[in-house]
Amino acid sequence: MTAPHPPRPPHPLVDRARRLADEVLAPHAEEVDRTEVPVSHLARLRSSGLLGLNAPHAYGGSAAPPAVARETAEILAGACCSTWFVQAQHHTPVQTLTAGQGAARERLLGRLASGELLSGVAYAHLRAFPRVLVRATREGTGWRFDGTVPWYTGWGLNDVLLLAGITDTDEALFAFAEAREQPGLRASAPMRLAALSAARTVSLELDGLWLPEESVALRTPYEHWAAADRLRTANANPAVFGVTEAALSLLDEGTAAPLRARLAETRARAYALADDSASQEQAAERLALRTRAYQVLQAATTAAVVNGGGRSMLLTNRAQRLAREALFLMVQAQTRQSRAAHLDVLRG
Repeated sequence: MTAPHPPRPPHPLVDRARRLADEVLAPHAEEVDRTEVPVSHLARLRSSGLLGLNAPHAYGGSAAPPAVARETAEILAGACCSTWFVQAQHHTPVQTLTAGQGAARERLLGRLASGELLSGVAYAHLRAFPRVLVRATREGTGWRFDGTVPWYTGWGLNDVLLLAGITDTDEALFAFAEAREQPGLRASAPMRLAALSAARTVSLELDGLWLPEESVALRTPYEHWAAADRLRTANANPAVFGVTEAALSLLDEGTAAPLRARLAETRARAYALADDSASQEQAAERLALRTRAYQVLQAATTAAVVNGGGRSMLLTNRAQRLAREALFLMVQAQTRQSRAAHLDVLRG
């Protein structure tokens, strides 16, 4: 009889994420929720190596497999969703530079991978196309940006931002800018939101912001970008599973067990599809699993509130924070397709 293989030790980045969650994020999550993500939290993230988990080894990153990226996201989101969301913005710029070539990659990728720079993103408005909220126009040796970015997270916390606009030839153009007010770029006051106000989300007004060609990280036909975005956003978000796990930890085992079984089944299938490079034909199943993940999330966070009774209404209470974070996650990275799929299920 063959002896069973011993379990593999967790990836070092998973260990670091757990230590950060247990020692720093979770103990202060309710306080952060009422205020803002502190620079000290981000300093720990910068020094942890987690900001470079998707970056190539040649640029100081870890080139971690997708399973590690998902597990660390679950851990961070379950501990403090506001902090997770600020750092989550950083990984898209890293991945964009990793897939590209040119001056922006050489100038920024190593600094982003090391945590020297923390990046935000300003591109969700591209999903409004054919409405163009931000126009990128060739001007001299660079690009001029005009319009409004409705949502930008991490203002005052990020060093740089990856800004997207639509060109006159319907290309999606992404370029880096310093994340500060400057000629052509003005930010609103931080928004007061039902959840994750701590992540310092603002709108950005662009009136002739000029960026040089060497700041451009990606230029591609809009439909090419949109097709990849639709596939990516059809996947269930690991943060959903992390917040669900946090809510289940507040329940007795009898209440939690059936929800935990639903969570495990949904997560296993969702991650298997995410790892299947040939699964574009299964977009409907991806969206169904994304919606099912929301259903488990809603059930778990509601159960945590019910279990807590009147105490759950206190702003210092963990259950109500998780329930509000669940509302946020149900609309984060929402597309027309994911909204329709979710509403179809809610209509029964």
